[in-house]
Amino acid sequence: MVMMRHGYTGESEITDAHRTGQIAVNLTGRLDKCGVISPRFDIQLKDLEKWQNNLLPSRRFGFIVLTTSGRKILGFFF
Repeated sequence: MVMMRHGYTGESEITDAHRTGQIAVNLTGRLDKCGVISPRFDIQLKDLEKWQNNLLPSRRFGFIVLTTSGRKILGFFF
């Protein structure tokens, strides 16, 4: 939903294949790279700029996905 809100992906469709569900996502052509951070690190506000410098190609380009309750970093995309 975060990627769709910023225009990186289009509509998505969830199909249930009994054991495993599948999600079909329409790509808009804007997505260059996306990644997952594993394990999910706890971060503080003072460390956010360090993570931005390590993950994103430039200061005003791309997004970092965080959880709201646990202050954990989930992934990034640009």
